[in-house]
Amino acid sequence: MSTVALIYVGLVLIINGVMLLGWLTPREAAPLNLFVGVLQVFTPTYLIIVAAGNGDAVFAASGIYLFGFTYLWVGINALKGYSNRGFGWYALLVSLCALVYAAESFTRAGDAGFGVVWVLWAVLWFLFFLVLGAGREELGPATGVYTVVVGVVTTIVALTVLLNSWSGEWAEAIVIAALGLLALAVATPTARTLTAPPREVVD
Repeated sequence: MSTVALIYVGLVLIINGVMLLGWLTPREAAPLNLFVGVLQVFTPTYLIIVAAGNGDAVFAASGIYLFGFTYLWVGINALKGYSNRGFGWYALLVSLCALVYAAESFTRAGDAGFGVVWVLWAVLWFLFFLVLGAGREELGPATGVYTVVVGVVTTIVALTVLLNSWSGEWAEAIVIAALGLLALAVATPTARTLTAPPREVVD
């Protein structure tokens, strides 16, 4: 995955997590979703063209579309006021695909750290499915907390790669996995504190 684009994946996840916690409206979060969505569709398209048929390069670029279509869909729905139910079911498919990319990272790529990152994304998109596709809206705030954590982790990983400090070793993988598990464990009680109070309706 393009490392530069990955920074913005992390940032938009943080914004969307804040939105799920009620501090932003979907319309307020829409611009960044659209900006990142366009970037995440243009980037893999370019990478696939220059890959000139290299299977490994094409596979690596293909996963970026999962994010591009996600953010475009979320942004368009927010601006138009459409239901997110269709996106919720798409998120289920993304979570399943993410497990395939995780397996590839663990095996062929030999990057355990990024394999765990893909697992964190798989869990996140499955939570999106539960909230938006399966109608479990009560999980929204907890999902918001987990989304923020995954966004922060994603941004740090991207910056670490750009600074040539990423090894992908199991030590990094264990730390990231521990952060992910901790985020899941504390998401619900933390959400009670971090959820925005109801907004006053002004006539």
